[in-house]
Order: sequence, then C-alpha cells, then structure tokens
Amino acid sequence: MILQKNPIASAICLVISFFSLAALFALLNAHFVAILQILVYAGAIMVLFIFVIMLLNLKKAELIHDKMSSLSFFALIIGLGLFGFLMMKFSLIPLVFFGETSPSFGTAQEVGKSLFTQYAIPFELIGILLLIGIIGAVLLGRKDTD
Repeated sequence: MILQKNPIASAICLVISFFSLAALFALLNAHFVAILQILVYAGAIMVLFIFVIMLLNLKKAELIHDKMSSLSFFALIIGLGLFGFLMMKFSLIPLVFFGETSPSFGTAQEVGKSLFTQYAIPFELIGILLLIGIIGAVLLGRKDTD
C-alpha cells in the first residue's frame, strides 16, 4: 500500500489489508469482530478515504498510470502460486496453532463491554480525530473564489 504511486490503488491495497485482518479474526472464532472489521473499516472508513481522495481533485498529470510489465506479470503468477501452496499447506494444520481463546472472545457482549468501559475515552478521541480529518479535507479541497 505504501509503495503505490496512485492514491486509488493505495486505497484498494488498504481494503485488501482490512479483509485479511478480518480473515484472521474469523480464524480466531471472533466472527462478530471480523464482520465489524469489514463493515466499519473496509466499508465506512474506506468510503471516507475515497471521498478525501476525490475531494483533493488530482489532475491527470499528477496521477501516474502504471502499466503492468511482463516481469510484474510473472511475479504476480509466482506470488499467486506461492499463496495457493501456503494455503493448502496451512489448511492441514489445526487451528490450535493460533492458541486458545476464551469462549466469549469476539462476541457482541464482550466487544460492547470493553468498548464502553475500558476503551470509552480512546473511542471518543478517535471520533474527534476523524472529524478533524474530514474538516481538514474539506478545507484543503475547497476552491478559493477570491
């Protein structure tokens, strides 16, 4: 994601990272947290990111269009093959590899209890930080009529 020159491609790579993290939560039997990861981050936060990218209104000259060369095509094929091999190899290993979790880990009740007790102040601060980010994007993106 960081190495991408196009901001839209970078945002798509971030979506893939969010889905991968949701898959890890699902492997830990925290299905509620996995669904929250997809809905909140891969959905709402990415819409916010795409909105900010569109609001900045980059010109054609500022966007760099990368064409896939034959070397990157072969690297993609090899990477997909390696990914498939690793998925087949690790699917034979039981999920005990990830360690034991409590039965209430990742349930809606446990997430709500920790969100509104232990993490209430950080939750509110993140909301304020996102609001500041949106205001900053609007101020950067508006056109001066003076």
